[in-house]
Amino acid sequence: MNSALTEDQASTMSHPTGEDEPPFLTIVIPAYNEARRLPATLERVLDYLDQQDYSAHIIIVDDGSTDGTAAVAQTFDRQHRHVEVIENPHRGKGATVRTGMLAADGDIVLFSDADLSTPITELERLLPWFEKGYDVVIGSREGAGARRYDEPFYRHLMGRVFNTLVQLLTVQGIRDTQCGFKAFRRDVARDLFNRMRLYTDAGKPVEGAMVTAFDVEILYLAQRRGYQIREVPVEWHYSNETKVNPLKDSWRNLRDVLTVRWNALRGAYND
Repeated sequence: MNSALTEDQASTMSHPTGEDEPPFLTIVIPAYNEARRLPATLERVLDYLDQQDYSAHIIIVDDGSTDGTAAVAQTFDRQHRHVEVIENPHRGKGATVRTGMLAADGDIVLFSDADLSTPITELERLLPWFEKGYDVVIGSREGAGARRYDEPFYRHLMGRVFNTLVQLLTVQGIRDTQCGFKAFRRDVARDLFNRMRLYTDAGKPVEGAMVTAFDVEILYLAQRRGYQIREVPVEWHYSNETKVNPLKDSWRNLRDVLTVRWNALRGAYND
């Protein structure tokens, strides 16, 4: 649907061609109560980007944290001109990612979980597919070449059951809709995240961590609108500090999938 990237879109992060020029890459990091882990994450991302031959920008979107996450992020903002912080009310990950994706100005926009469960180095597996004409390139914990580390068996089983329901009801042909490592062409990201219905700025404030299936809605919209999607196996590390609540979040994710299906049936995505 969109043309492949041209070679002259890249410049260095260390030596940008001009402050007014958009970067090649924007990385959106949603963060809720990540004051302890965020510094190490940002150091890894900045170190990685400093070695690349393209310009880059990092947007940290604080999801109404109560532990000083915003202050930690602001420290990096003051120290690094390629880091930006946006502070949101606490509305959950879906609304937080949406804010960052719509604010991003890179030719390519990636959102990545704040714990870097998928290492930032896995970006090297995603970017080449944009040169081949893909519009959405997503990390996947399934398929040949994917590697999972330290994941409890019950979590993997939950994921497989959930994906079966997703493929039956909404998004066909994608084996892992929930990996928090997804990249989009900028115009595609803006189109899709502007069309979200589940989690938007109009949503009510929530309490506690809120893991949702907003990814399912975005990928459903991408398929519906004819964008070319590539699923790429990546390395993924399970963290004992995960914010996923097996019971509460399984129900919420199922409800989200059913809502996307209902929205589709009633024509909510027709515009």
